[in-house]
Order: sequence, then C-alpha cells, then structure tokens
Amino acid sequence: MVVTADEKLSAYLKSVLEQLAGWLVESQVQKTVLVVTNANTDEVLERWMFDIHADSPHPTSHSVQPVDIKPVKDIVNEIQAIMRQITASVSFLPLHNDPCTFDLLVYTDKDVHVPQTWEESDPRLVENSVEVRLRSFTTKVHKVDAMVAYKDPDTTI
Repeated sequence: MVVTADEKLSAYLKSVLEQLAGWLVESQVQKTVLVVTNANTDEVLERWMFDIHADSPHPTSHSVQPVDIKPVKDIVNEIQAIMRQITASVSFLPLHNDPCTFDLLVYTDKDVHVPQTWEESDPRLVENSVEVRLRSFTTKVHKVDAMVAYKDPDTTI
C-alpha cells in the first residue's frame, strides 16, 4: 500500500471516501472508477472499475426477509484476495514513464444529492484497451465486480 505525505491529497481522499461511504450505506452507488491519465497529454492509460450491486435497495430499512449472514472472516479474505490481485497486476500492466494523475469517478442514483464541490465527468474510457476481469467479492450487503482496462501497448494511434 502506498501512503501519501501530501496533505492536500490526503484531505481530498478523506472527503471523497467519506461521501462514498455514506452513499454505499444507502445503496446509492452502482460503480466507482479510478482513472489513471498521462499528466502531460491527459490520455487515459488505465481505468479500474468496481461495479457495486446492492443485495437490498436500502439495507438500513426494516425488512421482513432474513438476511444471509456471511462471516466477517470470509469477507476479509475475499477483499484481501482482490487486493493481492491488484498488487500483482504490475506483472501485466504497461510501465508508465511519464508523470501520471488520477481521478475518481462515482456512478450514483440520479436522485442522489451531490456536493457542489463535485463535478460531472465523461466516462474517461481507454482507447485501444485490453480488459482484465479481476476477482469479485461480496459482503452482507454488496457484491463488487472488479475489472481493469488499460491501453494496449501493442497499438499505435
């Protein structure tokens, strides 16, 4: 894991992750995406997608249906497995020699209140991409499917 010493980046991530956590609790998020771009050209190099499927529309509501209880240990093991897979992706992802930046995209329900500091974005797709499906994991409330798309190093534009 990389930890930043940049206070502005830490504040940005804290703000985004707190908002994302609130939306997740309310089952208002369908997808989160981490986009890696070339800082000099703004070309999209990688797109990490995490599709989020809620098992129930609003887990905090009182439901008459019993909820399957999944042991926390199993959830932790699944999350650790996908983190290991993401870490191991350096073995197949192209090396980036230019400086890179990133952006976080959150796909929410249309009726969700979005803070004024947030802005709309295009999907930031990778041209001439290779896609690799990663492991999925499930919690008691959500199923998360993961995939990375990256610029095919064998194509030239």
